[in-house]
Order: sequence, then structure tokens, then C-alpha cells
Amino acid sequence: MTALQGIDTRLALARLLLISDTRGRAGDLEGFVDAALAGGVDIIQLRDQSASSADLLAALAMMRKISYRYQGLVSVFESGDLAREFDTDVLHLPSRGLTATAARAFLHEWAVIGRSCYSEADVDAALADPEVAYLTVGPVFGALGMPGHVPGLELVAYAAKAASHTVAGSKPWFAVGGITETNLDQVLAAGARRIAVSRAITKAIDPGAAATSLKRRLRDAWNDDPAMEKVVFDAFHSRSPFH
Repeated sequence: MTALQGIDTRLALARLLLISDTRGRAGDLEGFVDAALAGGVDIIQLRDQSASSADLLAALAMMRKISYRYQGLVSVFESGDLAREFDTDVLHLPSRGLTATAARAFLHEWAVIGRSCYSEADVDAALADPEVAYLTVGPVFGALGMPGHVPGLELVAYAAKAASHTVAGSKPWFAVGGITETNLDQVLAAGARRIAVSRAITKAIDPGAAATSLKRRLRDAWNDDPAMEKVVFDAFHSRSPFH
């Protein structure tokens, strides 16, 4: 039996975050989740505004059961009540709404909180908030995001400096928004070493193969970046409050 790594260690080592709905139309959630995690997804975040609370809880329970086999993390999006009922390990908050401090009351002691960032001010605030353990930064491509925030690589480059991988204890962050196999090199060149995707895997003919390909390229980027060696070392020697 393989010992399960701590939540903070798994978060620090995570490279590929997948955002998925309950796949109600396809009816293949269990097989899809298994394929994605087997392919290399580290964190799977459930977002489905059309699903009932009961359906969300059932989906999350299935995701958790499967994730144990791969030491993956399962994330609730936005809802403190759902996070508490599921007893989640990860709660991801949008850029506006529930504060991370208020969200902490819904979570168990070792759970971690993520924050969506759409601007430099969002990034700065998330990095300064001791309750926020990781960030998503975007949108990089496409229309994802808040009104008035234009997609682009500039925010990725800003995050790469503000939360530099070379600085010990720097918070993990994931570039998000329209990232695919085709444009991934641009995202990596801008400084990202972690990404969050949805359609790149959820719309793939073979989700497992799509995850494997993305993960391989991220792994290569980590191996080619000397700074990431220290990130890996620090992950296994973490003394953060999320350990």
C-alpha cells in the first residue's frame, strides 16, 4: 500500500488541474474521472451550476474514491456549504464573494483554499492572504473571466514574477483559460509551470491520452527548469500550516 502524501505536498507537486462538470449528458463520469487521473491529472475540480446538491455530492464522492488510487485531489468550487457537507480537502473560490477567512469555517483543519485571479491586483491580494494556498491566473485565451479583463499572457508573466518558483515558500499557481496542446508552449514560455484546463480534456476523444500528453509536456518543462527542483525538494520538507 502506498502512503498517501499530505494535502499540501500533493498541491505543491501538482501540475495539471482539470475543471469538469458532472458529465450528466454523457453519463460517463466514473470512467472519465478514472481516465483523467490515470492520465496525469493531479487535481479535479467539480463545477456544474445545473446540478443539484445531491448530484454534486454523489459526483464528488465518486471522484474522491477514484482519486485515492492516484493520490489526486478533489476540489469543490465556491460553495462553503457543499465543502462542509463533503468535508472537502480543497475549496476553490472565485475572485469575488466569500472571503478565504470566512471559508475557513466550512473546512477541516488541513483543507486548502484556492482563489481565481483575473488581474494583477487579484494576484497580489491572493498572495498576501495567509488563508489562500494556491491561485489560478487567467484568462489566458478565450472569453473565460470577469468583464473588463482581457485575455492574454501578460497576467501569466506577472504571476511568474510575483510568485516566482525560485522563491522558497512561493504559492503554487495555475494558468487557466483556453489552454490547449496547440498554445501550451506560449503559456510555458510566459513562465507558467502549472495549468488548469477544461475542454482540452473534457472534449477530447480520449481524455486519458489528452491528460497524458499535457502532463508529459508539463513534466518536461519542470525537468528543464532548475528552479522546479527546489520546488519538489521543498514539497517533501514542507512545514506550512497546510501540512
